[in-house]
Amino acid sequence: MTSARRPADRRGTLPARAKVVVVGGGAIGASVAFHLAEDGVDVLLLEADELASGSSGKPIGGVRAQFSDPANVDLGNRSLELYEDFANRPGADIRLQQPGYLFLLPDADDVALFEQSVAMQNEHGVASRMLDHDAVRRLNPYVDVDSYAGAAYAARDGYAYPQAVVEGYAVGVERLGGTVRTHVTATDVETRDDGVVAVWTNQGRVRTGAVVLCAGAWTREVAAKAGLDLPVDPYRRQIGFTPALDPAPLRVPFTIDYGTTFYFHNAEPDGLLLGIADPTTPIAFERTYDASWLPLLRGALGICAPDLVDVPVARGWAGLYEMTPDHNALIGEATGVPGRVLYAAGFSGHGFLQAPAVGEVVRDLYAGRTPLIDVSGFSGDRFAGPTAEKTTTSPSTTSPGRRGPEANII
Repeated sequence: MTSARRPADRRGTLPARAKVVVVGGGAIGASVAFHLAEDGVDVLLLEADELASGSSGKPIGGVRAQFSDPANVDLGNRSLELYEDFANRPGADIRLQQPGYLFLLPDADDVALFEQSVAMQNEHGVASRMLDHDAVRRLNPYVDVDSYAGAAYAARDGYAYPQAVVEGYAVGVERLGGTVRTHVTATDVETRDDGVVAVWTNQGRVRTGAVVLCAGAWTREVAAKAGLDLPVDPYRRQIGFTPALDPAPLRVPFTIDYGTTFYFHNAEPDGLLLGIADPTTPIAFERTYDASWLPLLRGALGICAPDLVDVPVARGWAGLYEMTPDHNALIGEATGVPGRVLYAAGFSGHGFLQAPAVGEVVRDLYAGRTPLIDVSGFSGDRFAGPTAEKTTTSPSTTSPGRRGPEANII
């Protein structure tokens, strides 16, 4: 398994050329670079800051396969397989925990929607199931079951540590002969005739024949340098951590209130992680933690788990969700621009959990092979033209549970 390396190890001279340049050193970019390198491609991974310093750079990331769209289910399910084997390939301890994902459903309409999704998930090999109140109590005694009409659960789901995943992939890239460089900003994509010629950076020019854009919340700006309009907007999301509690909290699933987007699960050492999407959040590159969200959090906590409503929140952080208008990813190869420009971004809260499978998909797209998972529906072309959907306010403003990114499965 890999051991931790100092970020400064990846500052250095850029190679003069690389077969493929991947822009963005988060979970998606690192996975793409690893899978390309594993396929024998000379790859260069560029990150403007430190690895995992953007949306991936937070301590815990959920992993699941519960979605309402078959392609998302398949991406999540394949990624779970790859995360479970991460200690062997690429070889790192990502501290994977699998207590399951528990979705709490406020009303009968929600239950009906999830019943349809669970049936489809089962057809795609996901062992999700609907639960009654007694089963919810056994899984998570903190939940006030009388606040909900039903629940859905998949025992294989859980969470892992994004920084460990990104580092594991990066070490794998280097072991396979690829290059990883931090503190390198892509400033332009140079094309000539019908091909990509080079990527320009703040540290010089790298000749290449293909670029993969994996810049997360910063994708719209980076894509414009390659002549693309990829509709990705940044929204702040915050979480809070309790201190170690006495008595220590029960071990519970990753639990989500589908109505409010409030969620919680265990956190080390002996505390809880708490989160919720604020429906008033504007589009902005704002990553400053703001404790004024706590009343919103406690209000939702009081509905979901009243016995925990007074737990102290000792610290918290803010990060960015990379949102598209329909809350689904952008994966594909660009049309209408010179040369080979591929992209994997805009995952709307699902990037970490889908990263391993997306790396495989982009590898196959680059190689001209048909990917194991059909991602044609995630092409950026779906937003082209005058009827393309536009988003100017928070995606969760109208109905945070049903449209919020953390609970985006219907």
